[in-house]
Amino acid sequence: MKAILSLLLIACMAHAAEPQFRFEEKKGEYIDVLFGDRKLVRYMNKPRDGSTKDTHELSFKPFHHVFDPVKGETLLTNGAGLAADKANTFPHHRGIFYAFNRISYDKETCDVWHGKANEFVLHDSVVSQEANDKHARQKSKLLWCGKDGKPFATEEREITVSNRDGGTLIDFDSVLKTDREKVRLDGDPQHAGCHFRAAMEVSKHGKQDTYYVRPDGKGKMGETRNWDPKTKQGPVNQPWDACSFVVKGQRYTVLRMVSPKNPKEWRSSEREYGRLGDYFEWDLTPKTPLLVQYRYWMQAGEMTPEQCASAYKTYISH
Repeated sequence: MKAILSLLLIACMAHAAEPQFRFEEKKGEYIDVLFGDRKLVRYMNKPRDGSTKDTHELSFKPFHHVFDPVKGETLLTNGAGLAADKANTFPHHRGIFYAFNRISYDKETCDVWHGKANEFVLHDSVVSQEANDKHARQKSKLLWCGKDGKPFATEEREITVSNRDGGTLIDFDSVLKTDREKVRLDGDPQHAGCHFRAAMEVSKHGKQDTYYVRPDGKGKMGETRNWDPKTKQGPVNQPWDACSFVVKGQRYTVLRMVSPKNPKEWRSSEREYGRLGDYFEWDLTPKTPLLVQYRYWMQAGEMTPEQCASAYKTYISH
């Protein structure tokens, strides 16, 4: 009997020692997702500060940072910065972010991508959080606000983070709703939709160190593909796209996967400084909420087209 109890105790202790997902919050700044003591994702939810032009620019939209998947010490995504700082390349591109630059409603226009006319997206509240040994899941309520500071749409954004051998898996699910008669969401491939932006240092050496992997194969260093609004030519409805870049001397690859349920057509964008994403057009009404789903896989090293295709097949089979 003592032997059995000892075995049970050892099993319980071993189970308790296994890493668990958990959240750590710095109130008014961010919430981290950790696996054990390793940081994976950081939700930047600092309240918007409209007291000056600079404070507004630094806080006008929430986003998600991604840490390196090995040690959880290095941020692989770009954070908030000022456009006036000419040393930075497009600092309004931040981590995993979601916005549109051509929004219209009630005879008003709005651009929450750049936020230059005091438009902003505000973190309102955390709706729910759960963490266990399999994943961490966080749902947040966000308010999309126009130039007058009043909300014209409400978003529920859910992030699910999983730890897999060799990398971090991030599911991004969003539902955007409005009580307005109609909110037109539009833009272009470089300034609308859901995007990933690598750390600012990638912009300094992107042309010689950054390449893309696509369904038709591995691209050349510094080569990008973009849908052209003038010619209407370029990649559309591309199921996945991967960007391989270098941060602090280490190569990483982010694979971005698009749910086939997302609105079509989605028009793709790539940049050598490590931004990739897509956008589409949508009429948001009380009867037509906007639902989008994406998956991001982050790993150290490179990925082959075959590995990317296999990961996407797993994604859409769930």
